[in-house]
Amino acid sequence: MTTTTDILLPADQAEGTSNTVGKWFKAVGDAVRVNEPLLEITTDKVTVEIAAPADGVMLEILKAEGEAVEQGEALGRIGPLGQGAATSPAPTPAAPVAEATTRPVAAASGAETELAPAVRRLVKEHGLDPSRITGTGRGGRITVEDVEKAAASKGAAPAGGPSGRMVPHTAMRKSIAAHMAQSMATAPHVTTVFEADLSAVIAHRNATGKSATFTAYFVQATVAALKAVPEVNSRWHDQALELFDDCNVGVGTALETGGLIVPVIQQAQNLDLAATAARLQDLTARARSGGLSPREVQGGTFTISNHGVSGSLVATPIIINQPQSAILGVGKLEQRPRVQANGSIVARPMVYVTLTIDHRVLDGFQANAFLTRWVETIERWS
Repeated sequence: MTTTTDILLPADQAEGTSNTVGKWFKAVGDAVRVNEPLLEITTDKVTVEIAAPADGVMLEILKAEGEAVEQGEALGRIGPLGQGAATSPAPTPAAPVAEATTRPVAAASGAETELAPAVRRLVKEHGLDPSRITGTGRGGRITVEDVEKAAASKGAAPAGGPSGRMVPHTAMRKSIAAHMAQSMATAPHVTTVFEADLSAVIAHRNATGKSATFTAYFVQATVAALKAVPEVNSRWHDQALELFDDCNVGVGTALETGGLIVPVIQQAQNLDLAATAARLQDLTARARSGGLSPREVQGGTFTISNHGVSGSLVATPIIINQPQSAILGVGKLEQRPRVQANGSIVARPMVYVTLTIDHRVLDGFQANAFLTRWVETIERWS
C-alpha cells in the first residue's frame, strides 16, 4: 500500500484573515526534504512559508497560486521517492515569466478543463473567453496573473477617454479591504478627540538618552487607561461582553511595499518602559523585513495607530481592528499654543489623540474616561 502525506495549512494560521497561496517553490515530480520550504501563504497580515512534512516527491498540487484556502485544508500531497505524479490533472503553479513559453489556448471548451479552480473562477467573474487569453504558465497554462491582465485590458478606457492603467490588487490589499469593510458593517464607529502635552515625556526621553520611542510611551499610557476602563479591553458577543485580563496591544506598522501589519505586544501590562521599547523595536523591525510569525500578529485586544509619524494631525474614524472594541489614534507632534492656568500662553509639544469605539460596546462617557486617564499618564510622566 502506497503512503502519501498531505501538505496542510496549519490550524493556527493567522486568525481572522483569509489565506491565499502566494507562490509554490516546488513543481509536481520534484524531490522534497522534510522541513524544506514548499510554498508561501499570504494573508492581510503576514506571508509565511509552509514546510514539507516529510521526505519524498511532490505528487500533487491541490491549490494553485492565487487560490484561497482554509485552515486545515490540504494544499498538496507528497509521495514516496520514486513514485510518479498523480494521473489526475492537478493545478500547476505558475513558472517565472522568463522561463515560460507563451501560447494561446486553442479552444474554450478544452481550456475550461485545463484551468485551475482559482483561474476558472476569475475567468467567469470577469466574463472572459479563455481561448483569447495567452497563458504564461508552465506549458502555456493560464495563470491568475494572465486573467487579471486580460481583465485589465478589457476594462481599458475607450478611445478619447482619460488615459490610465489597471494595477491588480495584491492578496494583502484584497484581504485588508475585506477586513475594513467588514468592520464598518459590523460596528457603529464613534470617535472622541483629546489633546496631550508631551513635555513630560520629552523631558524623560532626554534624561534617559532617548532609549525609548514615543510609541513605547503611548503603549504604557494605553495599559494604564485600559486598567482604568476595562470595558475598552473587550470583545462583543451577542450574549455578553468578554473582558480580557491581558492587555495585548497591537501597533499598526506601515510597510515600504504598501499595506499595514499589526504586530502584537503580548501581556503589555507586565512590561516596564524599557521592556516595552525593546519588544516594540524587535517586532516592528521584523514586521518590515517580513520576519514575523503568525502568532506574533494574533491575539490582540487593543490597537494603536500612530498615524502622526507620516504627518497627519487627526484621522477619524480609524477603522476598528475587529473583533476588538476600540482603536487609539495619535497624530503628529508639533508645537502649538496652550493657555496656562495663570492665563499666559506658551508653546507646547502637542498631539491630538483619538479613540474610535464600537458604540455597541462603549458609550462616550467611557471613551472620555479612557482618554482622560491616557492624557494624565502622558502629561504627568516622571
